[in-house]
Formats: sequence, structure tokens, C-alpha cells
Amino acid sequence: MGSLTKVEELMAEEGWSREAIIYVNGVRRVLPDGLAHLTLLEYLRDIQLTGTKLGCGEGGCGACTVMISYYDEHMKKSVHYAINACLAPLYSVEGKHIITVEGIGNCQRGLHPIQESVARAHGSQCGFCTPGFVMSMYALLRSCKMPPSEVQIEESLAGNLCRCTGYRPIIDAFRVFAKRDDSLYTNSSSRSTSTGETICPSSGKPCSCGKDEVSNGESPIEVCCKQHIPFSYNEIDGNLYSEKELIFPPELVLMKKTPLSLCGFGGLKWYRPLRLQHVLDLKSCYPEAKLVVGNTEVGIETKFKNVQYQVLISVTHVPELNVLSVKENGLEIGASVRLAQLQQILKNVIAERDTHETSSCRAILEQLKWFAGKQIRNVASIAGNICTASPISDLNPLWMASGAKFQIIDCKGNIRTDLAIDFFLGYRKVNLAHNEILLSIFLPWTRPFEFVKEFKQAHRREDDIALVNAGMRAFLKEDNGNWIVSDVSIVYGGVAPIPLIASKTESFLVGKKWNKKLMQDTLQILKEDVPLAEDAPGGMVEFRKSLTLSFFFKFFSWVTHKMNEKVSFMEGLHKTDLSAIQPYSRPSSTGSQCYEMTRHGTAVGLPIIHLSSKLQVTGGAEYTDDVAVPPHCLHAALVLSKKAHARILSIDDSLAKTSPGFEGLFLSRDIPGSNKIGAVVHDEELFASEIVTCVGQVIGVVVADTHENAKIAANKVVIEYEELPAILSIREAVNSCSFLPNTEKCLVKGDVEWCFQSGACDKIIEGDVQVGGQEHFYLEPNSSLIWTVDGGNEVHMISSTQSPQKHQECVAAILDLPMSKVVCKTKRIGGGFGGKETRSAFIAAGASVPSYLLKRPVKITLDRDIDMMITGQRHSFLGKYKNFFQIGYTNVGKLLALDLQLYNNAGNSLDLSLAVLERAMFHSDNVYDIPHIRVRGQVCYTNFPSHTAFRGFGGPQGMLIAENWIQRVSVELKKSPEEIRELNLQSEGYELHYGQQLQNCTLRQVWDELKASCDFSKAREIVDHYNIQNRWRKRGIAMIPTKFGISFTTKFMNQAGALVQVYHDGHVLVTHGGVEMGQGLHTKVAQIAASCFDIPISSVFISETSTDKIPNASPTAASASSDMYGAAVLDACEQIKARMQPIANRYKHSSFAELASTCHKERVNLCANGFYITPDIGFDWKLGKGTPFNYFTYGAAFAEVEIDTLTGDFHTIAADIVMDLGNSLNPAIDVGQIEGAFVQGLGWIALEELKWGDADHKWIRPGNLYTCGPGSYKIPSTNDIPLNFKVALLQGAPNPKAIHSSKAVGEPPFFLASAVLFAIKDAIIAARAEEGYHGWFPLDNPATPERIRMACIDDFTRPFASDDYHPKLSV
Repeated sequence: MGSLTKVEELMAEEGWSREAIIYVNGVRRVLPDGLAHLTLLEYLRDIQLTGTKLGCGEGGCGACTVMISYYDEHMKKSVHYAINACLAPLYSVEGKHIITVEGIGNCQRGLHPIQESVARAHGSQCGFCTPGFVMSMYALLRSCKMPPSEVQIEESLAGNLCRCTGYRPIIDAFRVFAKRDDSLYTNSSSRSTSTGETICPSSGKPCSCGKDEVSNGESPIEVCCKQHIPFSYNEIDGNLYSEKELIFPPELVLMKKTPLSLCGFGGLKWYRPLRLQHVLDLKSCYPEAKLVVGNTEVGIETKFKNVQYQVLISVTHVPELNVLSVKENGLEIGASVRLAQLQQILKNVIAERDTHETSSCRAILEQLKWFAGKQIRNVASIAGNICTASPISDLNPLWMASGAKFQIIDCKGNIRTDLAIDFFLGYRKVNLAHNEILLSIFLPWTRPFEFVKEFKQAHRREDDIALVNAGMRAFLKEDNGNWIVSDVSIVYGGVAPIPLIASKTESFLVGKKWNKKLMQDTLQILKEDVPLAEDAPGGMVEFRKSLTLSFFFKFFSWVTHKMNEKVSFMEGLHKTDLSAIQPYSRPSSTGSQCYEMTRHGTAVGLPIIHLSSKLQVTGGAEYTDDVAVPPHCLHAALVLSKKAHARILSIDDSLAKTSPGFEGLFLSRDIPGSNKIGAVVHDEELFASEIVTCVGQVIGVVVADTHENAKIAANKVVIEYEELPAILSIREAVNSCSFLPNTEKCLVKGDVEWCFQSGACDKIIEGDVQVGGQEHFYLEPNSSLIWTVDGGNEVHMISSTQSPQKHQECVAAILDLPMSKVVCKTKRIGGGFGGKETRSAFIAAGASVPSYLLKRPVKITLDRDIDMMITGQRHSFLGKYKNFFQIGYTNVGKLLALDLQLYNNAGNSLDLSLAVLERAMFHSDNVYDIPHIRVRGQVCYTNFPSHTAFRGFGGPQGMLIAENWIQRVSVELKKSPEEIRELNLQSEGYELHYGQQLQNCTLRQVWDELKASCDFSKAREIVDHYNIQNRWRKRGIAMIPTKFGISFTTKFMNQAGALVQVYHDGHVLVTHGGVEMGQGLHTKVAQIAASCFDIPISSVFISETSTDKIPNASPTAASASSDMYGAAVLDACEQIKARMQPIANRYKHSSFAELASTCHKERVNLCANGFYITPDIGFDWKLGKGTPFNYFTYGAAFAEVEIDTLTGDFHTIAADIVMDLGNSLNPAIDVGQIEGAFVQGLGWIALEELKWGDADHKWIRPGNLYTCGPGSYKIPSTNDIPLNFKVALLQGAPNPKAIHSSKAVGEPPFFLASAVLFAIKDAIIAARAEEGYHGWFPLDNPATPERIRMACIDDFTRPFASDDYHPKLSV
């Protein structure tokens, strides 16, 4: 009690405020006491500023980005920066101005130039991530005195993720704001050519930006437009934007800062002191209090780890903790200094001081470049990163290696100094007593001939946590002409619970002569100096050990090179070894898009922007979680299994019932109708009744008054289990014959056995291929809002789903209602990719039970980790092949036969796994002519959440297995894979192994055009020359073709309905059964309607997809939606036109509106239902023959990559794609789909690894998904896209099988990213050749740094792994 009294006295003496004042978009808001538990994101969304999205909740996706402005009293100006609102405590923004996407422009007042540019550049597809990108760019522009460089722009986007676009159009949209050529921005520059053409400041080339042209969004010509002209970021051209920028509120400039004492839910106390003594007094009263600055670690702990802190002390405003002082002997850095501030001061001292003094500064600055995203660096503090004591902290090894000292102060004001090397005591434990805090960090200047270097390897280069990192320092002194190691420090992160000092290695090095022998001897010591247990958390033990040697080799080589620059060293680096120290430097990316427009009517064929793009760039586009909840709405949280396979013994909800806001727990016994659900067969339970068959299986649902209270209550439900044996991989399933019933399939062409026995084959190879899974990572998590109507007689819902009909059907069965009484509506979804086709229905169904029984609205929105855990992923596959080929007289390899066995991992139910397997079997030939082929498949039952549809639907897995054996054939023949591919390409009239003949086959044309575009022969020469010149960096190239069948392989699903309504004012409302999820379906359908009626597309509107308008609709999937719904809409339009024609013949009309009005007066029905079925398809699995596809989409891709053989790091230098899309309905949208699919595919083949608790990953709890958020699961970022990204649509190849001679585009390009995988393999082949290895080797996808590095066998891998080492993969 004494301490509490002391706090009360402190509060009284200093006048601590119990309210907070902020401004949001220029509006003053007073935050009352009691909200300390809220984040800024929760508050913004509560006040209906829903443009700021919840994507992940951990600062990893950037969807919640807003701009914060505050007045800096030292600089006497306002400062602007971007932050993640999902992590920012609400009270942390007191005294600041928050600007959200709604605050910079909207469709009513006018778009901001940034918003306008994104919309025009087709930079928004699903649109969920778009506000975050806009705000990151806006914050950059507001913070720059001059237009930023292109590199600055791309760096500012590192903390923003997009799953749809492939980033290229976003970067292009922002590039127009970049400074490229100084002369174009000076007053003396000529802004026009001698002929009067305007020079674009963005490109430096003649353009139309000076003309008074106005685009209405329907012009086929994309002009540079006024947005390309640089402008002052304080005064906006009124022609583009009707209002000035929001100014920094004068009240906040004049407002005196006061300490804050506020509280929150559950007794949480929030303090913001202004003086160091206040901090010490509070720490004295609350020894367990947590000090926060950016909340980037505490926010994660409280949200995802259920850690509860009762007292939080914000130390952002304490002057003593924000010191940045350049001293004679080093740099003093206050504990609260933010990482972005540290970056700036380091840049300053590096520029101002002698080079030899700043080696450690450069190392830290370089490490910070890859440290999280810009939003995190803008708020995260130095001390927060240090005191968190993460084993993989990027900075702590550098503080230790650099000889940094930490100043520590206790509650009595006593200060002590601790060396960084002594500060870390154990896992997440530092040398701080409960009454102490870190005051500052002192970084000494380096001395002449003292070198400090940073190292880091992560799954993804940008915004990713390290797998292994290091800080190394060496101080050399001359002694009789020799350079001797006087002092050295080698510290590794990611190999122990704390940063590990290689003490034996350090001792060995001191006093030794710096030469190559020392390096070799040191490596022998070092490999024993870094112990890493076989079952160490994080796995990849062999890889991580090899990195410790690789890093030291790089460091030794770098120091040697630096010494060569300073003095004449006897032993320098060979020029081929310079690649070991070549720093990664990424230039800004470029791209080109080549297509012809085949116009049909007013809109079809034109590159019209996405119809919702302007809503999306302004944050006005409404998603399910944005819908304002009705009064008395409850929030649902799922009660989930924690065991992979177990019997439920008891369920105890007594603790949950005492939880605040609790309204009920609903279990299987409470379901009004059937508990059985399933996409194809009802082999699942909505709520597990007796047995759970995976971690994350739903056992029940809790409802409470808030989302957080529902989660808290759900976590308090105690379940007792009896564990049962679990099957946790395909191989385990095969060995135990764990297959789902009736899933064995076979396709046969020719006679494989005869070919094998006839002796026709010169060579036979056998092998297997593992294909990794992939998380959908749609940016919008699953969400549904459900309510009853008419006293519970009807149920309505708004859901984020690709299949409203499946939601309707599932909820109706669960509640024992006819489907006619259940309505599901979907306006748009923030990405789906197949993940919301079937696996979103059970989430809505679970929430429907309490809604129906309580007759209250219920909303359920999954947190990102839960969404990833329970909704399933792309199927992993195992393919076992026996492949036969013949070497003819010309020494070419002609394929003769293929015998293939496929297994896929279904998880714990059938869902769509059989259809996925079937498509994999259909595509297992990819594009190759194989006279004799037998493909067998079976679906494996395992104890994982049910896996499901994902872009490509099994096709990419089948084709990837094919390309693996093609590549192996090429190795056996000592020929390039491209030669084998080209020799065996299918052609017109070829009969596939399931009986369908190829018609209108453009495969050879696509291949030849790509080969010419990338100049493959020259590219091969250049790459080979590069590889000869560089020992430790290698380049590789590959060309990959694809053929993708278009149609649902289940025949009855190939149908579509539409409703078209013409109003008498001439405007048209279109409704169809497809869902808009970013693919531009609504835009294409509107173009078709507009062209049919010969009206502008602005006269056509599509509102939503609803089961009470279009019944029995198939899911929006299989890439066929534009074909089917476009044709259905055209059918309806033609019906209406036919009815209007007699009136049009009878009267003269000046416009469509006048004709519609006359028809209305003449009592003509202006509403029609359209319908379409895909003709001439069908397949008989008993015969194994038929025509499953309406037609095929063809494509081919070239990729060039560069790998670092010492670390496994890689980047894609170039990608060149040619696709046959017939006559494109909208070439801009189609190009966007190609780019987005390619980059998503690049994630699948090179970045995104799912890690499950299985026999190969014993450090993960059995059946648990480890990679369940952006912190551990890495999708591509802006830094991962090809540096040169070319896309071309094949010209002059109309498709007679689809509407307006177009072709489907959504899924076909995805597989083309495998060109990157095989280019990586090509580079690895060059690396292995240096060591004398020329045989075939496996390379699983994803080709992560671990797999790349461990395949590049050398002296740094051999101590830890055999030459045939195969990294582990969850399949």
C-alpha cells in the first residue's frame, strides 16, 4: 500500500492528466480515461475510419499504416512518419495528429495525387492492402523536403505486403513522385523539346503531361497525365485535389506537455512520465512494470502469447532517455531513441567523421536497413530491442562486437556501466534488476585498422527476422612488416539462447598473423566453438552451423580486401573471390507490358481501371469487417483443439462463464440441425463431439460483448483429452495406408509396361519429388456478420467468401432451415485464391448457431494466426516417377513413357482434395508429348486441418513434378533442360493422356516468342561468363512452358447465372453469381454489358453478390468466372436488347437513356435473367477418357537469378513472360493477374515454407503450425520481385471457345514462377561444378536459403552435412 500511496502523491504533485488529446484527420478528439487496452487501430475502426485495415495484428503486413505527425520542439517543426496502428497503444499518440487514408482524399472531395496515381496505374486489385501502401507513400512525401529517390520509395514500402498485384504497378504508381534527373526539376531546365513536346520529370522523356487532356477512365490510351509533374507537398494543385493538405493543428504546437496517468480494461495502468525521476519513481512502485516506446514487442506478447502486463510506462517523452550526443570518443544513444532516428544520426556521423572511426556505425546502419519495415523502425526503440534479449536480435551481436557499453540507472539514481558482452544472461534475460532501467548506450569510435562487419541471413531479405546473424570486429597492428590480430570479437545470434561469443576462436586469433593459413586454422576452431543441438528450436541445424563458417569467411575476406585498399598486403583476394564480399545492392525495379487492344464496342478490350479502384485507394471500399455492426451485436471466438488426434474427455466452461462480457458457449449438442458438414461429402463435424482429428479443429464457439472478451473467454474453456496416435506426413500416411475412401484414381495412355519391357528405352530413371504447400495469406482474414430476421424465421449474413452459396447451404443445414430462408451477401473480398472457396463456410456456420439461438447479431473475424492455423493451405504432394526416354542418333532425348504415382496431403477431411488430385493428374504431363503414360493418384488422410483449393488447384504441383524429371533427364543427357523441353513440346491435334485433343494450340508460338524476347542463347553466354568470373556468386537461367485447362473438372459446376436490370434513366444494374476478389471480374463483366448496350462503362453498376438474386451459383474459382458470368450477362443483355429493338425501330432516340425511358413507357420488360453452361465438356473416370476442359491457356516464362553460394541468398534479376490470352477483355487487368500470379508463385517456389510439428520438426509441438503469421511465414515483398519484369500478351491468337475470343488468366500464370526455381537450380549446378559435382541432385520447393546454400557443397558445409544432405520439408 505504501507504494501505491507514493504513486498517488506523485500524481498529485505533478498534475498528471487523466485524459488525452489527439487530432484525427484535422478533428480534435479527447480520449477519456479507461482506454489503455486499445490500440490506435481499434480506436480508428470504432469511430468508423475503416480504411485502416486489420491484416495481421503484429505489424507485419502494413495494412494498418497511418501517418503520425508531432511537433518537435528542438527542430521547431512538425515531423511526419508512418506507423502500424495495430501495435500503437492508443494513448501513445497523445498530442499527435493522426492522418488516415480518409483524411487525404475521397471520392466526394477529390482524390489525393497519390491515390489517383495508384488507381490509374492499376495498383489496386483486391484493395485491402491499398490504403496501407497509400499512407506509407504519403508519409514519405510529407517527410521529404525534396522528391524522394526511387530507392527511397521502395525502401519505404518494405513494411507493406500485397498478395495480388506483384507490386510492379504499385511501384510504378509511386515512381512518378520520384526525383530522377535534377535538371528536370530546376528552374533553368527546359520542360519541353524543340518541337514543343513536354518532358516528363519522372521518365525524362517526351510525354503528354503538359497537355490539357482529360482521361475519363475509358480511353484506350494510357497517358502520362498531370500526376507525373512534381509538386509541393504543402500546396496541392486544385485541379487534382480540391483541398489543401491537412495542416498540423496549432493547438498541438502550443499545447504544454503533461504527464499522463490513465487506465484500461482489467486494471491496466498506463503512465507517460516526462522526467527520468518520474520513471524511476514509478519503477520503484511497480518493479514488474514494462517500459514501452513503440510497443512492437509488448504488443505481440499481449495479443498472441496471452501475456498480461498490469502496468505500462511509456518513456517516449523523457529527455534523458532520448539523448543523441556525438562525443570525442564515441556516440551516446539514449535508450528511448527510435531506430529510424539512430539511422539518421549514423548517416550523419559517417558523412562527417573520418572513415576509420565509423566502421561500427556503418555496420549497424547496414544491419538496420534490413531490420523490420519502415513503420516498425519509426517507433521501435534501441533499448526495447536490447532488453527484449531476443536470441535473433540483429543489433545485439553488433553492440557486443563493437565494444558498446550500457549505462544502467536504478530507482535511487545510481548509475553503473555494463559492457554489452556481459549484459545478456540467458534466454530473454538481461543484467537488469527490477529496480533498474537501461539509460543509454555508448558506441565507441573504431580505430585505424579496426574493422566491424554485420551479417544476417533470413528467409526473406527485407523485413524478416534472422535465421543466423553476427557481428564481427578485428583490430590489426603492424609488427615487423606483418599484420597481427591485436583484438577481435566474434558474436553470433540465432545459434544459442543468447548472442554467442566464439570465445575459443577469439583467443586463438589474438596474436596471430593475418593470412590465409590463419583463416583455414580458424575455421577448424570455429566449427567446434558454436554448439547447436540437433533438436535446437528453429531447426535447420546444419544450415545454421554452415552459416557461422560462411560469415567468418566473408569477414576474413572483407578485412583482407579493406587492408589491401589501405596498405600493400602480401596476400590479397583473387578476383574471383571478390564475389564473397560483394554487398547486396538492389537497384530500383523496372517493368514493361506489351499487348494489343482488340476493341469490341464501347468497353471490351480496353485497359479500363478496376471499377472499385477509387474507392479502394481512399479506404472507402467496404469489406465484411468494415460493416457497421447492428445494436446488441455479439462477437464470436472459436474454441479450438490443442491436440492433433485425441478423445475429448471433458469440457469445463466454469472459468469462461466468469469472464467479462461472456454471453454463452455453444457446443455440438446445441446445434439445431445437422452437425455434419463438408464441401463434397459430409465427413466433417462443425463442432467436434467426441474425437478431434487436428490441432485447430473447432470444438465450440464463445460469444461475448467484444472481440477481445470473446477470445479471453474462449481461452478459459478447459478441455481434457486422451491423446491418440497421429499421422503427420504423406510418407506416414502411405506407410500406414491412411487414405481417404474412394480416392484412388488412374489415367492411362499407351502401354507403359510394354514400353518398359520392349527394350525401346535406352535409359530409365526413377525418383521422387516432394512439393511443399503454401498458405493463401489473403490480406483480409475470414469474417462474417450474421443476424436473424423476422423473429428468427430467416437468417441473413455478410461474409468474406468466394462461394456465398456454400455459406447459404452450410448454415441452412446447421440450423435446419430451408436454403430459401438463408441469404448470404458478399460485396467484395480482400483476396481469396481458393482459400475462401470452401474453408470459410464452417466459420460462418459456427457463428450462426449462437446468432440463431440467441436471436442476436453475431460477428466473427479471425485473427491472422487462427486463420492460418485452421483454414488449410495448398496441398503438399509426393510424386514417385519412373521416366523413360530414348537417345536417338542425333543425341537428343525423346520422351517415351512415364509411370507416375501421386499422393497429396488432404488433412483430416476430403474437402476438395480429390478434385485437386485429379487436376494434378491431368496436368502431370505439363506440355510434353509422351506416347506412353500412366498416372495414378491417391488422397492421404493426415491429422492436419483440411487442405483446400489454392490458385492452380493441383495443376502447379503436377507440372512441377513433371519439370523436375525433365530437368533430371537433361542432366543424364548432359543437355540443357530447354533443349529437352523444346524437343518434346505438344502440338496441334495432340491427344492428351486423358483423351482430349489440343485445338488452337499456340504453345510453340508462345515458346518461340519468349525465346526471341529473352534472347536465350545470348543470356546463356552472359551467365556462363559471369560464373567463370565469380566463385561465390552464381547466376542461372531457365525457360518454363505451361498449359492450363480451363473449366471446373466437375461438370455440373460449369454453369452461371446473371440478372441484368435496365432502369429508365439509362443506367444498368448487373448482378451475377461471381465474387469480386481483386481479379477484376466485376470490371470485365461491366465492360461486356456496356459494350452490348453500346453505353459507357460508367452507366453500368455491380453492387454485390447475393444468394437471393442468383441462386445455386458455383464458387468463383477455376479461372472460369469471366468466361461463364460474362457469357451469362451477355445472354441477359441480348434478351433485353431484343425486347428493346422494336421500340428502337419505331422511334428515333438520341441516347440509350431516352430509349430505356421510352421502353419503360411502352411497358417493355427491362429485366432479364441470363444463363450459361460451358458446352462440350465432360469426363468419365471409369473410362479415364473425356474432355474435362473447354480450352487451354498457354504461357512461358524466362527467369534469371543470382545466388550467394555462401548463404543461400538469392534475387531474381529478370523475368520475361509471354501468355496467350486470346483477345483480352481488359489487357491491363490481365497483365496485373499475370504479374500477381507470378510473384505469388515465386513465393511458393522460393520463399514460403510451412513448418508443421511432425517427425522432421520435433521442436514444434505435434500437429501445430509454426508458421502462422507474417513474423514466421514470409510472402514476397517489394524487394523480391524481378529487377526487370516483362510481360507480353501473344498477339493475333483469338480464342473461339470463350466470350469475345478471350481466355482465362487467373491461375495459368502461377506455375510460370517455377522458372525461378529452375534458374536457381541452374546457378547451383554452376556452384557444385566448382567442387567437382556434376550429377543430378534434388531441390525441393520452396528453394529457401537453407536449400540453396546446402546444395552448394563446399568446405563450409562438409563439416556439418554429407554431400547428399536433403533439408527437411513438411509434406
